[in-house]
Amino acid sequence: MPSPRNSKPKVAVVYNPIKVDLAKLTKLVNAAAKAADWATPLWFSTTEVDAGQGVTGSAIRRGASMVIAAGGDGTVRAVAEALRGSGVSMGLIPAGTGNLLARNLDLPAGNMHDSVDIAFNGYDRAIDLGIVNIVRDNGNHEEHAFLVMAGLGLDAKMIKNTSTKLKKAVGWLAYVDGIARSIPELHPVKLRYSVDGAPNRSLSAHTVIIGNCGSLPGGLLLMPDAQPDDGILDMAALVPRGRFGWLNIWNKIAWENGVLRKSVMGRRIIDLSKDVRDVRYAKGSDLNMIVDNPEEFQLDGDEFGLAKSVHTWVDPLALIVRVSKSRTK
Repeated sequence: MPSPRNSKPKVAVVYNPIKVDLAKLTKLVNAAAKAADWATPLWFSTTEVDAGQGVTGSAIRRGASMVIAAGGDGTVRAVAEALRGSGVSMGLIPAGTGNLLARNLDLPAGNMHDSVDIAFNGYDRAIDLGIVNIVRDNGNHEEHAFLVMAGLGLDAKMIKNTSTKLKKAVGWLAYVDGIARSIPELHPVKLRYSVDGAPNRSLSAHTVIIGNCGSLPGGLLLMPDAQPDDGILDMAALVPRGRFGWLNIWNKIAWENGVLRKSVMGRRIIDLSKDVRDVRYAKGSDLNMIVDNPEEFQLDGDEFGLAKSVHTWVDPLALIVRVSKSRTK
């Protein structure tokens, strides 16, 4: 990584004090920086009023060559949002419930030593960022970045209704309880959507998810064609039909996408099988959705309130992430 002449490269660590073992992280990062002949690391804590965007901006202004995001998906998303287009790379210390980006880039989750090693000794990989403009019911606009998925409907309700205490106790399995709590609110989302400027189409679905990456916790592959560096966003709409609709959806994402698609024979079986219309796919670089009534919205597993409309697009290769050698191709 480039650095100013006659100066050592500088790393900044943006950490969530609730999620990480700071003493252990400090020891590992300081040792790695010394071994790599980097300058003394800069340390920034996230707060309730700054999820990471502000302190990451400070790190960039102080000359950081790399910013390590240590925390859950919210911290990673906030750091990435601030690093967008800066050319400063991001290292990952996944310490959350879903660790969505780490899973999709095959980075270690729960192994701080290996994560620090990849940050200092891994390779740069440029990936896309999803950008979203959210319009609230009162007309206010908000722009945010996302790394993995944005969702409208049931999945956003699930995240809103998932117990924080349960997530700490059992990890991503807590989302099962969140789904159960969301069932009483279950209803189709009626919306109009447009892909790459095409005429609006009407859709009634329980969930619409827009993905920069395709994998979910638990080995579920929701969007098998999604790649984080292809300049494309994938959209999946869950449209359960009849008494077996949800079973068909589960079979699609857990069995067909998650198991069969991994082998040549499995892919042949998929090609010969009738397509499951309970899961509908679309893709493009620019997607726009307008709902009849404001709906819960989420970004990378964090709730983002009610949205009246959502406009998403790709910022191609806008973020550099430190990955292991096997993930550079």
